[in-house]
Amino acid sequence: MARIDDADLAVDPSAPAPAAGSLSPRDTRPSVSAPRGSIAIPGDPNAPGNTIEVPATRSSISDASAYMHNLSLSPSMRDRRGSRNSFGTSLPIPRSPRPSRLSTVVNQEGGRPNLLKSREIMASQIQDMHKDKVKAVKNMAFAFDIDGVLVHGSELIPEGAEALKMLNGDNMLGIRIPYILLTNGSGKTEEARTQQLSEILGVPVDLDQFIQSHTPMQALAEYYETVLVVGGDGFTIRRVAENYGFKNVFVPKDIQAWDPTISPWSKLTPEEKKEARIVDFDKIKFDAILVFADSRDFMTDTQVVIDLLIAEDGKIRTKAEDPVASRIPIYFSNGDLLMPTEHKGTPRLTMGAFRIGLEAQYKALTGVDLERVVYGKPELATYKYADEVMASWMEELHGEKRLPDNVYMIGDNPQSDIIGGNMYGWNTCLVRTGVFQSKEPNDPNNPASFGVFPNVLEAVKAAVRKELGDDFQFKWNPKINPVTHGDGASAVE
Repeated sequence: MARIDDADLAVDPSAPAPAAGSLSPRDTRPSVSAPRGSIAIPGDPNAPGNTIEVPATRSSISDASAYMHNLSLSPSMRDRRGSRNSFGTSLPIPRSPRPSRLSTVVNQEGGRPNLLKSREIMASQIQDMHKDKVKAVKNMAFAFDIDGVLVHGSELIPEGAEALKMLNGDNMLGIRIPYILLTNGSGKTEEARTQQLSEILGVPVDLDQFIQSHTPMQALAEYYETVLVVGGDGFTIRRVAENYGFKNVFVPKDIQAWDPTISPWSKLTPEEKKEARIVDFDKIKFDAILVFADSRDFMTDTQVVIDLLIAEDGKIRTKAEDPVASRIPIYFSNGDLLMPTEHKGTPRLTMGAFRIGLEAQYKALTGVDLERVVYGKPELATYKYADEVMASWMEELHGEKRLPDNVYMIGDNPQSDIIGGNMYGWNTCLVRTGVFQSKEPNDPNNPASFGVFPNVLEAVKAAVRKELGDDFQFKWNPKINPVTHGDGASAVE
């Protein structure tokens, strides 16, 4: 399968990679091409090796200046050929996904229901008769965006449920076609989000096939202990970070409860004061800032983040003489500017708007660009992690831990789903149920390589027909008998 090559990303393949453990969190990059103040990923020579470090592709360029006077909603693929990330060493992702927790249906005695056993036997017999199609199934997979493709917030897109049911085995072979969910959505634990999605879709969604924008960021827990985590409802985001293994997790409301004057235009509720984790923050030294989800209190979050960015070595209520040299790193879980929601008008502003505002304010205060790292689509680290998850899911379903040759990315946002999939060599499908609302036959700046479809079900059908043939039927026929070939076949929908 095609992948991003070095020429696409302006990478010098002959340049030696920095040795693991050679740079500390406060070191600047030694390269003469690195901008002053760039922050290196910290390395630990004694680390057990539980992460993969994805090489950075280019140094930072300021987005703030481009957005000061003219909000561009459609950055072209040419503008996004390289990562916009700032770090010059590497971007950590987990070495492998979580241990398998494949959902199974069991009866009270602990075994599969007889009906399911019977169907599995029939499906196995039918698959033996269509070995060419089974072989093709094992060489294809899907990657779905969620919001705007399968759901609108908490509202189901009906075609999304139908597509997943077919891929889960409601097809002529009774076979599961591998897929993962790859979303820039965030703010909850993976367990909570998959449970919510399962309820909305009416289809079981397993942890092992689900990636949120901040899921790969769990690798950062091996590098940073004390972190400020931003975004999400209430204090939920703290549980997300702690679930990833971060030891000392604080949120802006904790600091506001300790010093209410830090945010003059915001007041905590009595309930928030009770839940806040109050310590003497004058004695706390933050290692990094992690923006996991959309801010619910822009003013407070912005003020606290800016305070830490210009502080002396991560100590709140201090101000560094040289804020660039002592600046702690800041990470964003995705770079999306817009997202589809239940709102019937245009898509809503999301984390990218918060980041752009921070960049502009930081530059106004310091005169220099803010160095930062962005995870999520279309950044390379997310797709490297998707490979890990997809290979493990292939092994779970088909007993072969490998990447299929034919991967179809189905998304609604040309600036993230389509750019990222195209650059990673996937077949990209753009649907009209989310961000993309143009009447054009395809997005002119970021065209989907496999085409544009009215909804996800039509995209899935087109991809399956291409790989498995026009005669592939999208419903399981319980009446079919593999010996007599049954008394009829279900019609293709």
